[in-house]
Amino acid sequence: MCTSFTYLNNDFYFGRNLDLDCSFGEQIVITPRNFPLPFAETKTLNSHFAYIGMATIIDHMPLYAEAVNEKGLGMAGLQFTGNAVYHKAKNDKVNIASFEIIPWILGQCQHVQDAKKLLKDVNIIDTAFRPQVPNSPLHWILADKEECIVIESVKDGLKIYDNPIGVLTNNPEFPFHQMNLTQYLSLTKDYPNNRFSSNLTLSPYANGMGAFGLPGDASSPSRFVHTAFLKHNLYSDGSEKDNVHQFFRVLNQVAMIKGSVLTENNTMDYTIYSSCINASKGIYYYTTYQQPSICYVDMHRYPLDESSFFAFDLQKGDLF
Repeated sequence: MCTSFTYLNNDFYFGRNLDLDCSFGEQIVITPRNFPLPFAETKTLNSHFAYIGMATIIDHMPLYAEAVNEKGLGMAGLQFTGNAVYHKAKNDKVNIASFEIIPWILGQCQHVQDAKKLLKDVNIIDTAFRPQVPNSPLHWILADKEECIVIESVKDGLKIYDNPIGVLTNNPEFPFHQMNLTQYLSLTKDYPNNRFSSNLTLSPYANGMGAFGLPGDASSPSRFVHTAFLKHNLYSDGSEKDNVHQFFRVLNQVAMIKGSVLTENNTMDYTIYSSCINASKGIYYYTTYQQPSICYVDMHRYPLDESSFFAFDLQKGDLF
């Protein structure tokens, strides 16, 4: 269970909540331009764009949950259990494993339009990174400052959806979330007027009643609506400080507190970390469940032509 959204105010920002029932050894990782990127069924990228994001490192290979490259293109994988279907390799397709798609796209695309062209020939395959590391069922949000898309590999193949909302959560498939949002088109941030009946004298008794009915539970449809409402109505003065703080305030509104969400297996889903990446500047801001203060790692403080990646424990970031 996760929530991701985009935000443009002078700079472009991309980030997410990652909600799970346990940590996965996550670290902030910078992959520089000359770190070789091997792929199971297609050619290795020995030279590519640099990118920064959150990853777990297995056998000296970063496996990214989300990242932004040096050109300002961001991508995140979110749980899509029950709908994600990965396929067998096909001779007439570019076969990319689910754990490879973030580096494959961010390594060679500057814009969403570049990715759309590449994705026309892609087949996401069911190859696992290692036998003991099974594939996670995911769909992906991909965005730059101009546009946003959703990528879903389902039974019928690869689906690419334009996403003008700039939000993604989990199940169901993305078209449901678009349609579901229309049920809330009457919500407003404004002080409401009486539209119930001209025969009755009715007036609000509290501020905020224009958004009465905005969902607040932790389900993925509710988080989608809640995030979309906040994103498209938030105010920031456009400074880096205010933009970042406002971004995290939105994520905090849809974060999960330990004990409030139990899984089918009776484990506790909670927001392990939240990220806000200034994609325009390559700065990765983050908080964790144990450390709510905002910390950051700036990709451009490190040599991006190296052939080895840089990894940072979450306790080592600079305080914002």
